[in-house]
Amino acid sequence: MPTMSSDTDRLVTGVTARTSERGAATRVALLVAAREVFVESGFAESGVTDVVSRAGASVGSLYHHFSGKADLYLTLFDEFQIRQTQRTKQAVQAVRAEGENDPMRLFIAGARAYLEGCLAEREISALFLRGDGPPGFEVIMRDRLRQWAKRNATLFEGDEGALVVVLTGALAAAVSEVALSEDEDASRVLAEGVLAIIGQIRRP
Repeated sequence: MPTMSSDTDRLVTGVTARTSERGAATRVALLVAAREVFVESGFAESGVTDVVSRAGASVGSLYHHFSGKADLYLTLFDEFQIRQTQRTKQAVQAVRAEGENDPMRLFIAGARAYLEGCLAEREISALFLRGDGPPGFEVIMRDRLRQWAKRNATLFEGDEGALVVVLTGALAAAVSEVALSEDEDASRVLAEGVLAIIGQIRRP
């Protein structure tokens, strides 16, 4: 026979689950709103009140989930980078599954997936490249570029550090041009052109 304690535990568990679901929904709504507001107005010109108004939330709920406007921006950046990492990993795994082992071709497969991700999410990728981020964001970007180079280096064997730096730098420049271009068709042509040039580079 159920006891008063077990009934209370189930009630508390149910309330906690519903509260957690509401909290998660509010967090998502705030991030969606922040993305829209930052894309439309830029980070510097956007305010917390703009975000909560767009999300239909309260200032208190924003500060429950995030430390402020910069935290919203950095969370959007982190989540975008997670999606990009997944895209590149899946692309490299797919060509490896087909029997491809050439490091340059593996790199190009990952690079193409990354560029396609930038095209698929042009607004958010451009947001992070306009130079209108929170203080210190340029340091975070440089650190991510170094991490990116290290991941690229795992595709190559031996001492090919200079090659990896060149490839990563070329791709970073292409990402910036593709994301910031207002012409999507021209961006796609540019992306394919960069990949074709990279494909002509011969390993030492």
